Amino acid sequence: MPPKSALLLQGPIGPFFRRFADELLEHGIGVTKINFNSGDSIYFRGPEVVSYRQPPDEFPAFFRQLVKDRMIDSVFLVGDCREMHKKIIPVAHELGLAVWVFEEGYLRPDHITLERDGVNGNSKMSKDPSFYREQAAAMEPAEEVVPVGNTFVPFAFQSVVYACATAAGAWRYPHYQHHRDMGLVKQSVAWARSAWRKKSYAVKERGIFERAIREWSGNFFLVPLQLHCDFQIVHSDYESIPAFIQEVLETFAKHGPSDTRLLVKHHPLDRAYRDYTDLLSELAHSLGIAGRVHYIHDQHLPTLLKHARGVVTMNSTVGTSALYHHAPVKVMGRAIYNMPELTYQGSLANFFCEIDKVDGELFDDFNRWMRAHNQINGSFYVEPEGISPEREICERLCAEGDAEDDDESESEGPVTLFRPAR
Repeated sequence: MPPKSALLLQGPIGPFFRRFADELLEHGIGVTKINFNSGDSIYFRGPEVVSYRQPPDEFPAFFRQLVKDRMIDSVFLVGDCREMHKKIIPVAHELGLAVWVFEEGYLRPDHITLERDGVNGNSKMSKDPSFYREQAAAMEPAEEVVPVGNTFVPFAFQSVVYACATAAGAWRYPHYQHHRDMGLVKQSVAWARSAWRKKSYAVKERGIFERAIREWSGNFFLVPLQLHCDFQIVHSDYESIPAFIQEVLETFAKHGPSDTRLLVKHHPLDRAYRDYTDLLSELAHSLGIAGRVHYIHDQHLPTLLKHARGVVTMNSTVGTSALYHHAPVKVMGRAIYNMPELTYQGSLANFFCEIDKVDGELFDDFNRWMRAHNQINGSFYVEPEGISPEREICERLCAEGDAEDDDESESEGPVTLFRPAR
């Protein structure tokens, strides 16, 4: 059934959860919001707020009592691997609550993700190609996507405000622990370093992009790196990004054709915190591939994907972008799009040697299914004219209950996670 009383835990940085709460209230759904730090309080204020200032270990008991007192039936959160969320998701399931998890869009940059029970490696999406082919055959044509535009500037601004507020008001939430150091001094130094590095990398990498799309086109493998603190790492067998880098370079040195190259692309949001120049240089020299490994940063990703021979990723959503551009993908971790007939299922060594092709029709079916069931056109950080992801989510949630009633009289079929509004 549609939610009657929703509990919002931590959301994305910025005012998205405030707008979402307002839309829930407009649909007659009760709202309670837990704030865990002063950054949360900057973006979400009002009578719906309950502040949690106790030690993390006491949160499950606090959660149980709040659910009972407020008659909560649904929980919404961002990041099912955040420590505070991991503690209560099993409790929520035990209490029979619906748990809805937001995430950055699987289809970027114009979507956000909302799935029941988990996202990424915790997603319940099917890995059977025939499922998506059969589902797509019965689906209506997808609506046109409204571009959300550049989100980096508003995201950066909202992140700075959030970090400053969290650090300045830390005394109000003495037990809160963020997955990244939110100290004002360290954050200021990090963003200043990021600005300097951006200019420095532009000079060092001058000409590489042009060579990649002309001279090396079809003969380089792109390796998009993820944030060093990305929760996606837990959905792999790697302890860190450097461990992933080492395996890729070692395998490429042994099996990569002599006329091919590796372009290792740094994550733009990790520029302030990590630099793998020394690691890549040392590995490349020791492996005898120094002239074939290139470390890049701010080049245009879609263009690189169009010219890449293949993409090697731990489990980044760049993988879906690569498939969209028909670039073969080898996934080294666990990803929602890693399935037979869509991504390369052999070893990394063989991936470097074989010419693979992407099943464009299967990806289109997969894409359409996600847009109908767990992707919402929009952004956490901007409000493009003509779309309201918050409203669409509420309409879909209400349609979900109607569809479940209809299903009671139908034969069993594939379970969907999130139905489009009728």
